[in-house]
Amino acid sequence: MIPMAQTAFAIGAHPDDIEFVMAGTLLLLKQAGFETHYMTLANGNCGGREQDGTATARTRRHEARNAAARAGAIFHDSLVKDLEILYEVKTLRRLAAVVREVAPAILLTHYPCEYMEDHTNTCRLALSAAFVRGMPNFVVSPPRPTTDQAVTVYHSLPFGLRDPLRRRIRAGLYVNIGDVLTAKRDMLAMHKSQKEWLDVSQGMDSYLKAMTDMAREVGGMSARFEYAEGWTRHLAAGFCDAAADPLLAALPGLAVVDERFERELG
Repeated sequence: MIPMAQTAFAIGAHPDDIEFVMAGTLLLLKQAGFETHYMTLANGNCGGREQDGTATARTRRHEARNAAARAGAIFHDSLVKDLEILYEVKTLRRLAAVVREVAPAILLTHYPCEYMEDHTNTCRLALSAAFVRGMPNFVVSPPRPTTDQAVTVYHSLPFGLRDPLRRRIRAGLYVNIGDVLTAKRDMLAMHKSQKEWLDVSQGMDSYLKAMTDMAREVGGMSARFEYAEGWTRHLAAGFCDAAADPLLAALPGLAVVDERFERELG
């Protein structure tokens, strides 16, 4: 069992992004004894057209809080509106304050370059917020004491499993989410307003089916699991020891390293 002092923090762009590509792993870390945290940087205000932006954001916050509660995760409020996740210092100061509060050992976030700039910028902000966790001369808002714990950053696979130039993306580590797939689906189902919006705006025939199909496809990529989420460790410099892989250590038998991926790193 992992000591309760160990903490995992999932940082996504929009309400429901965590559910699509991170929630299964977050659920398993909770079961392994981690304190888990859930945050989306944007409030989801553009994810609908039946209500104005303020009402839409209110609805989506309620849905996200319910999803976090289903995961047993601590919920953190969003910082900006949709399409306003910009890599700029004001937002970085606010996110860095939250990261110092949480002091995660594991940070789960988006792939570094995705189809949507909000996802890419969320990744950049999360990385920088973790990087400055121990820098007293970087001012955060509100003020928070620095932390000195090692943090290992893991990037999820992008939605669609391709980068913006259509190249297929593989993961360095796969997590078997078969036992928590129902709970992951429950979390996603709580985002009812987003399901309706995506059905109309992106022609997504079935919100839950799209997530399940992606998990099955990632499971196939693992060559071991039926349903999986894929993760790639960020370069360790400034974050943790080069050999640190706490996700693999926390989920024995449920996580497998892609040895070919590791060999090809050189």
